[in-house]
Amino acid sequence: MKYINKIVKRSKISNKKIRQIIKSFSLDLNAKQITEISHLNRNTVNRFLKLIRTVIAKYCEAESPFAGEVEVDESYFGARRAKGKRGRGTYGKTIIFGIFKRNGSVFTEIVSDCSRDTLQAIIRGKVEIDSVVHSDKWRGYNGLVDLGYQKYFRVDRGKNEFVRGKSHINGIESFWGFAKTRSSKFRGLKKSIIYLHLKECEF
Repeated sequence: MKYINKIVKRSKISNKKIRQIIKSFSLDLNAKQITEISHLNRNTVNRFLKLIRTVIAKYCEAESPFAGEVEVDESYFGARRAKGKRGRGTYGKTIIFGIFKRNGSVFTEIVSDCSRDTLQAIIRGKVEIDSVVHSDKWRGYNGLVDLGYQKYFRVDRGKNEFVRGKSHINGIESFWGFAKTRSSKFRGLKKSIIYLHLKECEF
């Protein structure tokens, strides 16, 4: 909040206009729509929207480690798959790793790859050791039991196995669907701002 107040005090925009931007943002209007409603410069609106998303991102990053039942998975955001490019490591896409707490919140992080070292480092930092962890059979999750996650269960998506008992990753996959549908309305997001939009979806 101190960061918001500092920017607002420096701004020449009235408090009424600022409240209008925040209200429009909460109604999920885009920058063009907010510009038309507020009669403000498009660059000004974009600056305030970025500010709001930055504050949301800081809030999400500060969330406590996850406990209970969680699902972990990776997904790919960006341009359509290039012809001939398949699987994890798809060319031209941004790789996102996600943790979903059932009946709770989501955490996402942009990663450079889906290797075991990369994914498990995030899991160790964000998921409490006595949690129940669900994933698919991607090799990046091999060894979680050795790290101390004794309650670890997997489904084999490669064999079209979507549920095994109580084990599934439908929650995080539903989030991926929501995030991709929402981001599609922006007609493509630059890698530099995908992070802020992901955190907005988490929030």
